[in-house]
Amino acid sequence: MVHQMKLFFLSILLLICFELSANTPYELPRSSVIELKEQSSGRIYPLFIQLPPSYSTRTDQVYPVIYLTDAHYSFPIVSGAMRFPMNSGVMQHAIIVAVSYEKGSAGTSSRTRDYTPTVAKSWKQETGNAKGHMVFLRDAVMPFIEHNYRASKTDRTFVGNSLGGLFGAYILFSEPDLFSNYILGSPSVWFDNNVILALQAAKPKVTTKVYLSVGEYETPVYGEGQDMLAGANQLKDKILQLDTANIELQFEIVAGATHATAFPTTAIQGLDWIYGNKKQ
Repeated sequence: MVHQMKLFFLSILLLICFELSANTPYELPRSSVIELKEQSSGRIYPLFIQLPPSYSTRTDQVYPVIYLTDAHYSFPIVSGAMRFPMNSGVMQHAIIVAVSYEKGSAGTSSRTRDYTPTVAKSWKQETGNAKGHMVFLRDAVMPFIEHNYRASKTDRTFVGNSLGGLFGAYILFSEPDLFSNYILGSPSVWFDNNVILALQAAKPKVTTKVYLSVGEYETPVYGEGQDMLAGANQLKDKILQLDTANIELQFEIVAGATHATAFPTTAIQGLDWIYGNKKQ
């Protein structure tokens, strides 16, 4: 009888422990969220920040910084995809900073406003704040990261997908030296009648890597609303027309991928191309 009572109480204890464990929210290791105010507009943007595994031990190390758009989507993908490569030594350690949408706004309205380069009259949502958002990155986000963390001021990588990829292309053509590397996933070249292709492009003054990628099935034939594949090819041609030795372009088509599934492959392959420690 005593033995049965012990087993009973032990089972209750295990159930309690399991219940407590099951209700503990999961957090990405070495990550935090801070809020940064854009002084010109008063808008507040959360930043998702993750430090690399070696950050606390290599106290004299300055790290590359990977800046992401669409934080809620991209941050867990990139963090998870980079964990094993960094831990196993096949990829450089880097700080990840994901800029989220304006606090209190719907994600779609914030990203549509901030990632598009022109005011499109046919859109019901506000568009055309890409320049303003670029200035926010340059004058607020980057100085904050570089002041508070051991973050490189010269080794910065932009990662954006869809409208985020369009935003990255806008920065590449407008102020190319803001980032040393660009990963442009399935960019929305079609926005406002392909206006990004008509933008006068500045040439980077320093070596700049551009990884441009799109899914094989990102065409109307496979159910997509826009021909993203054709748009990516047109963007590739525009980048090549800059005719500068300072741009190293890698163009990839993700086999079997749609607009909804291409980004994870684009992100890790692009980051591996930029930061991978490949054996010669």
